[in-house]
Amino acid sequence: MYVTAMCSQKGGSGKTTLTGHLGVQAERAGHGPVALIDCDPQGSLAAWWNCRKEKRPSFVRTTLETLREDLETLRENGFKQVFIDTPPAVSQPLSRVMAKSDLIVIPTRPSPHDLRAVRGTLDLAEHLDKPVVFVLNGAPMSGRIGADAAIALSQHGTVAPTFIHHRTIMASSMIDGRTAMEVRPGLKASEEIEGLWNYLSERQRRLDNRRSFVEQQLAAPRSFGRRAADGEADYDHVESDMDDDYTPQQAWA
Repeated sequence: MYVTAMCSQKGGSGKTTLTGHLGVQAERAGHGPVALIDCDPQGSLAAWWNCRKEKRPSFVRTTLETLREDLETLRENGFKQVFIDTPPAVSQPLSRVMAKSDLIVIPTRPSPHDLRAVRGTLDLAEHLDKPVVFVLNGAPMSGRIGADAAIALSQHGTVAPTFIHHRTIMASSMIDGRTAMEVRPGLKASEEIEGLWNYLSERQRRLDNRRSFVEQQLAAPRSFGRRAADGEADYDHVESDMDDDYTPQQAWA
């Protein structure tokens, strides 16, 4: 089970809209069951879900105090994806959500105020050693602003190659509890969400591979002589091949 948290200290970055759309797309792509969690006191994601007629994705009511136990219950019940909407602030509640997440997605609009606000959220994620993906959200349909913003963000970390452009249907589709893919599946907005989810799911696969490699390394018997015993891998040689300045985040970049 993968836990993805939408985080940004800047209000209006589009966290709730992306959370709902990605949750629905993950279900549509066969990567469910999917659960949504709303940790924002405004409760916008919960209000959207209450308007839905479809039962998927599921919605989980939780608190920061019970989040760890609720996530474990979801895992035991076979859920594959969890998306968490968070409050727009760099605070202790946000830190607690990040600590229990596998991937941090930072939606950012292409404006100077949004780009400046990235640093606080990114610092918190780096302090917790969590992989981060920036998503350029609400990008203009034309001009260089989106590309310039992506270049600026790339100085701080990984930027998703799929931009989410500013389109009315992204917000209007959520009025009655749906998404752009459910209202008009053939539109560009739907294609962008599909492309973004494909990218994020690939990042999850790479994260899973990295975890498996580390677990195998930790579980494998070590050889302390000049040569590993017959039939054993030479793990000392594997470790020496790694760059001295290697960090887990490089595996996700």
